[in-house]
Amino acid sequence: MTDSQEDPGAVDKLPRAKVKRHRWSFPVMWVVPVVAALVAGYLVYDQVREFGPKITIRFKDGSGLKAGRTLIQYNGVRIGEVKSVRLSDDLRDVMVEVRLLRSAASVAREGSVFWIVRLGTELQDISNLGTVITGAYIQVLPGTGEPKSDFVGMEGSQAALEPEGLEVVLHTRRLGSLKPSSPVYYRGIEVGAVRAVQLSADATAAEIHVRIKPRYVKLVRSGSKFWNSSGADVKFGLFSGLEVNVESLKSLVGGGIVFATPNDPKARQARNGTSFFLYDQPEKDWLEWAPRISIPPDESSQKHGRKKKGPQSPEAASKPAQEK
Repeated sequence: MTDSQEDPGAVDKLPRAKVKRHRWSFPVMWVVPVVAALVAGYLVYDQVREFGPKITIRFKDGSGLKAGRTLIQYNGVRIGEVKSVRLSDDLRDVMVEVRLLRSAASVAREGSVFWIVRLGTELQDISNLGTVITGAYIQVLPGTGEPKSDFVGMEGSQAALEPEGLEVVLHTRRLGSLKPSSPVYYRGIEVGAVRAVQLSADATAAEIHVRIKPRYVKLVRSGSKFWNSSGADVKFGLFSGLEVNVESLKSLVGGGIVFATPNDPKARQARNGTSFFLYDQPEKDWLEWAPRISIPPDESSQKHGRKKKGPQSPEAASKPAQEK
């Protein structure tokens, strides 16, 4: 027989196992990483939920565009972002891949016009000075056609905003500070802009392609004279003192063109492609030309004028209230 059987009390002297119930506990150190993961997941989901269609825009020059940083805007509101910038297969163009927001999906339609707003190319526009801080961005003018994913960007805002109108070609020996989007003035009113500049076919002159807004097409006639208004015209006289003439701040900074039209009833309205010479300075009689040329009313002014009564004649205004 064993010792345990001989001594029953020895069994009670053996150590007994203690059973503890294990309770699951979450380490406090994992609280912060888990919360951070949940927040990051929500942010990713929220961003993905805003994603709309992806489009590709072809530009001639992609300077200033950066993937993940350059925005797409419409009326000052962000509607998308540039995802990638690369050269085309033939190395002639820049292919910009853009992801639009879901709320702006309707922008991806036939007829939409895209252009790049840069400080370097449109310094004469004071509204573009914000690009010093924010960098270049892509502006859009939405179309109304069928859904589309491939677009060709415009080279300048004026060409994009005024796709119709009159286009004439100016020839000059020296371009000066003129560049695409430089303004064109008639009596101090901006009526068009430079669309493109290039050398002539024989490289003996510079060609400036100017686009006149549809409302002011009738102002350009066969006898019209164009001259360069870039910079400021400074004159000093012994009795008159210092005289500084500048068309506008835009022309002072980025160059500009002015034209005048003579009062010649035989002059014909200019057609697309008509060529003119760009003079360095105007002749004195050009500044005195003042032909009567009817132009269509401005739509915004016309709508605003409907809300107000027309001006009264001096006779009607002088009548007492009881006689009216």
